[in-house]
This record gives sequence, structure tokens and C-alpha cells, in this order.
Amino acid sequence: MFKTIITFIASILLSSTAYAVDGNQLLQQIDRNLAPESYELYRKLINIEPDGRKKEFVLYTAKKGKDKIAGIFTAPASEKGRSTLRLGENMWLYIPNVGKPVRITSLQSVIGGVFNNSDILQLDYSEEYNVTNVEDQGKEYLLLLKAKTKTVAYDQLKMWVDKEKVSPTRIECLTEASMLIKTLYFTDIKDFGGGIVRPATVETDSPLYKGYKSVMLFANFKKRELADEVFTLTYMPNMDSLRK
Repeated sequence: MFKTIITFIASILLSSTAYAVDGNQLLQQIDRNLAPESYELYRKLINIEPDGRKKEFVLYTAKKGKDKIAGIFTAPASEKGRSTLRLGENMWLYIPNVGKPVRITSLQSVIGGVFNNSDILQLDYSEEYNVTNVEDQGKEYLLLLKAKTKTVAYDQLKMWVDKEKVSPTRIECLTEASMLIKTLYFTDIKDFGGGIVRPATVETDSPLYKGYKSVMLFANFKKRELADEVFTLTYMPNMDSLRK
């Protein structure tokens, strides 16, 4: 009888601990563990087709605050000089031979493949989502996220988070009707220096693109203070100057 009471009390305490987790605060911590508020980095984006063929892109990226992110392609030669800009939910692509930025949408992709523009020009998760539920799964938390507005690429996210590292291991991206659009897998934890310790590889696949896969590899990830003018339409033709 005494053991039964102790077990019952222990279960209540464990349950209370789970409920004590502030989901939105946890999500903000995840954001900061994935990246500082302002940074620069290089990413290799690889699209892999069902027959094994690959197409690779190299993208230099700069971010400031929670809702400003810009980048420029440095490879392949056919993409070199193309730059991207995202301010909140507004996105643009600058193509040198066009000479002016053109609007793009979150569900389009400037590189093709499974990653869309929202994945490539990703803002803080806490900027776009509220946590509606936190489930304790032992070594991981399962966070259920709901988009703050209808303009967000994915209406819902299921995010599995390593408790020790406070970093995602897997994210399922869903429609409003809970249909799976894609799954993101976070692997290869790396110390980039300057307090940045995070997955260096993100892979994605989708039931909508059977047999296709896309991979994102992170390198030269470091904090950097950036001027506001970097994140303007007029600066897009000059993005490459940031790398010098």
C-alpha cells in the first residue's frame, strides 16, 4: 500500500515537471542554440534525384535579428551572383541579367529540390510559431507548433528536441489538415566556435516527392554584426561585397 502511494506521488511529480515546461520559452532557447541572432555562414545545398544524380549549390547567408535574412549564391557558375532577401514574410530574388529583384513565395524554391524558400531563408521558429503542447518522451521533448499567421509555409510542426542539447533531431511539417508535407532530420552535431554548437547537416524528404532528397551542409558559421542596409532591395546587387 505504502509503495503504491509513493508510486502515485512520483507520477504526479513527473507529470507536474512536464507541465512546468514553458513551450514558447523552450522554443526561443532552441532558436538561440541553432543560431545567434546575427550571423554569417556558408551552406552547401544538395538535391539528390531518385536515380542518384546530384545538383549542388553554395549559398553565403547573413542574418540579423529575428526577421531579416539575405544570401548570395557563389556556385555553381550558372547561379553565381543571384541573391536572396527575406524581410518577415516578404521574399525576393535578384538575378544579375534581369537587373531588379523579383518577388518569390515561401513554397517556391530558388534551387528546386525538396527545400523550399522558407527552408532556405528560415527565420527563428519562435518568430513564426506558438507552442501548443509539450510532451515529455524521456530523452526528448515533442513540441507541437502552430503557425501564428496564414502566411507561414507550414501550418503545423511536430518538433522532436534532444533534452540535453536543446536542439531538434527531427521536424515534421504539416498542413492545416495535418497532412505531412516533409520531414527534416538534424544530424552531425558540430562545434563551430564562438559558442555555436548545433547540427551541421539537415536532410529532408517528402511523401510528395518520392525518391527525392535534399541535404543542407553548414560551414564557417560565426556571429557577425551587420548594418541594416544589407537587408534592403538596393543592396541585393552588392551582397557579394560582404564576403570580402
